[in-house]
Amino acid sequence: MFFRHALALTITYVASWGAALAQGYPAKPIRLIIASAAGGSTDTIGRTVGDGMADALGQPVVHDNRAGAGGIVAGDLTARAAPDGYTFLLATTAGIAVSGNFYKTLPYDPIKDFAPIVLVATQPYVMVVNPAVANSVSELIARARAKPGQITFGSTGIGTSSHLAGEFLKNITGIDILHVPYKSMSAAMIDVASGRASLAFGSHIATVSLVKSGRLKALAVTSATRSSGAPELPTLDEAGVRGYALENWYGLLAPARTPLAIVNRINAIANKTLSRAEVKERMARDGTSAMGGTSAEFGMFINTEIVKWAKLLKSAGIVADK
Repeated sequence: MFFRHALALTITYVASWGAALAQGYPAKPIRLIIASAAGGSTDTIGRTVGDGMADALGQPVVHDNRAGAGGIVAGDLTARAAPDGYTFLLATTAGIAVSGNFYKTLPYDPIKDFAPIVLVATQPYVMVVNPAVANSVSELIARARAKPGQITFGSTGIGTSSHLAGEFLKNITGIDILHVPYKSMSAAMIDVASGRASLAFGSHIATVSLVKSGRLKALAVTSATRSSGAPELPTLDEAGVRGYALENWYGLLAPARTPLAIVNRINAIANKTLSRAEVKERMARDGTSAMGGTSAEFGMFINTEIVKWAKLLKSAGIVADK
């Protein structure tokens, strides 16, 4: 009997403490760690959500760009932060769903060390090449077969989605192309445009200006369906790489043990931001689909994605890195 009363009192206290904390929250600026360098789609999406949070909460949201190791740097920083509602993470597929399958050791557990808040958006990659390399996917593949190991593709680092996009292309087609990791997608794009690299898989935001200027040529998108940002481009499947489908996603997370009242409040704010017509239209122009939903749904999505990427990595013959 005493145990039941003690448990009931504890539950009541925790619930009351969470509610009280949420009522006085926030009392200072909030830090949003963005798992990318400034510029590009991840940064743009993070700032869109961050601005919505700032407007609704009445406190500044400080955008802290932490690129590196496929999102692991940003993930580790967030996992070690105090679970007080003043630190959040705008994560991508690589740091949460891929890294646990790709690296043998991680400084954090993708499931246990984070509180999921909301799935923010999904986005395909655009496959771009230096105009001197090829005019179509089939021409690129033919050239790669004729010159094995001489075609290079840039990415934002080992184990990132932009890296694995190229590895899946290699696996499905059997071509031999060389991976070259960069610190940022903009750096990779500059090298492709200058001819120092042959191709890359980048977001619509990262590629559109260079494509319009003629410095890059867009060949296809990586998603199963055509992109709203470039509907004229075929999917890789349509271009002859049968069965190819890959998309990047962006999600908002907090350190584990962040009070549920705060998680729910930020979830509501993020959903309201993502439901705005101007936000949806802006994301669509960038080839991005605004998502949303409950924190529980995002948690289930993450679990599903981890399993999916484990299967994709195994089928592509990509082994865990040290």
